[in-house]
Amino acid sequence: MKNPPAKPNQLITKEFAKQLNINYNNKKAASLTGKAAKKEDANAIWYSLEALESYIDYIKTHGAKDGYNVDGIRFYFGVYPDDEKHGEKAGLTTLFLVPTGKKVENNTAKIQSFALVQEASSSDIQSLDPMNYGNIGRPPSLLY
Repeated sequence: MKNPPAKPNQLITKEFAKQLNINYNNKKAASLTGKAAKKEDANAIWYSLEALESYIDYIKTHGAKDGYNVDGIRFYFGVYPDDEKHGEKAGLTTLFLVPTGKKVENNTAKIQSFALVQEASSSDIQSLDPMNYGNIGRPPSLLY
């Protein structure tokens, strides 16, 4: 019988998650004081497991080909340009993913018969495309 997966270290309580989301919405509302809000902004972004797994497979495979040890994903907040090209998402908050990793360089010393691996600090991998276009979510009652 297979053991269940270990509980991730980064888990937070549902109550704390709700508070973080309320804080985010309050901060966004405060920044709009005095400005007319055209439409309700996104307060959540949803990606399917299939899309996330596909992206992880993409960054691991192509990152290795580009000489990186992919070690994570950085999540960035953004705002779509406020133009017709972006339709209903124009001017709204988005979340996009950027792979991170360390460039691995093999240096073979003349007097040694093995390769020394030197790793730089982990940073965004510029050679791989970021991921965006999750579904904008507006949870109806903050049920986590």
